[in-house]
Amino acid sequence: MTELNARIERWPIAGSFRISRGSKTEAVVVVAELRDGEHTGRGECTPYARYGETPEGVLADVLAVAPVVGRGLEAADLQSAMPPGAARNALDCALWDLKAKRAATPVWKLAGLAEPGPVVTAFTLSLDTPDAMAAKASALAKFPLLKLKLAGEGDAERLAAVRGARPDARLIVDANEGFRPETLPGLLDICEAAGVELIEQPLPQAEDWSLSLAPRPRSIPICADESAHCAGDVAGLADRYDAVNIKLDKAGGLTEALKMRTAARDAGLKVMVGCMIGTSLAMAPAALVAQGADWTDLDAPLLLAKDRDGGLTYDGARLLPAEASMWGSGWARAERHRRERS
Repeated sequence: MTELNARIERWPIAGSFRISRGSKTEAVVVVAELRDGEHTGRGECTPYARYGETPEGVLADVLAVAPVVGRGLEAADLQSAMPPGAARNALDCALWDLKAKRAATPVWKLAGLAEPGPVVTAFTLSLDTPDAMAAKASALAKFPLLKLKLAGEGDAERLAAVRGARPDARLIVDANEGFRPETLPGLLDICEAAGVELIEQPLPQAEDWSLSLAPRPRSIPICADESAHCAGDVAGLADRYDAVNIKLDKAGGLTEALKMRTAARDAGLKVMVGCMIGTSLAMAPAALVAQGADWTDLDAPLLLAKDRDGGLTYDGARLLPAEASMWGSGWARAERHRRERS
C-alpha cells in the first residue's frame, strides 16, 4: 500500500524576481511524497497563475489522486488520469523517484536514457533598470550564458548595458508574452544589435500565429514557452517557432517532458529546458531532460535565499549530478564529478 502526502512550501527568493507580468519575493511550491513503508518518493511543482493554477488548487488536485495511488498507480497510468500541469508533475516525479529507490536503480537507467553528465545552465537576470542588470551581469563572470527578462520600454538600454558589462557572454532574452506583433520587429533589431542568440516567447500565445507570416530563416531563433506545454503541442508550432522551452510544470512531469523532447527533435525544432522558480528537488528530474539540449535554464535554486538540504551542486554555471538522497537514486557519475571539482 502506497500512502500519498502533499504540502505547500514557501522558499524566500534572494531579493525579488521580476518579469513583465509582475514580481515575487518567494517561491511557493507543492511537494508530493509517496511512502510504501520502506521508501519515500518525492516530487516538487510550482503552481503558476498564468495557467490558472494556485497552490491550494494544485495541492487539492494532488491529494485527490490518493485512492488511485494507494492501489498502485504507475507513472504511465498517471498520464491519462490527470491533465498536464503542476499537480501531475509533482506526482509523476514522485512516482519515478519511488520506483528508482525500490529498484536501487537510477531513474535515467529505468527510463532507458544514456548516463547523464553535468549541464551548463543560464543565469537569469530579473527585469530591472539597465544599470542594475549590468551590475548583476558583471558579477556573474562564471556564467557564460545569461538570460535577460525584457518588458518592452527600455529594453534597448537594458541590452546595451548588459552587453557593455559582459562583452564575452552569450545572451538569450525572455519577453514573457510582453510584446505585440507591431513591436516585434523593433525587438528583433535591438536583439540583433546586442548579439542575442535566442528570443523566448515574445508574443502572447493568442497572437503568436503572426510569427508564421514572417520570412524564414530568422536572424535570431524564436522559442515557444507559454505556447508549448506538452508533446501534442509541438508539431503545430513548427510553422511559427524555431525552438521549444520544455518545463516539467507545463508538461506534467518527467514522463511527458521526455516525449516532448523527442517530438521537438522530430519536428526539426531546437530544445531549451527551463523551469519555474523552485528548489533542487524540481531541478533534478529536469536535468535529465536537459541532456543534449541546445539551451539549459535550470538556475532557480541560485535565485533562492536558501535551497533545500542536500540540494544540487552548481560549479559556476555547471549543474552537477544529484545526490542519491535528493531524487532519483542519484547518478553514477556524481561522486566522480565531485572529486574532480575538489
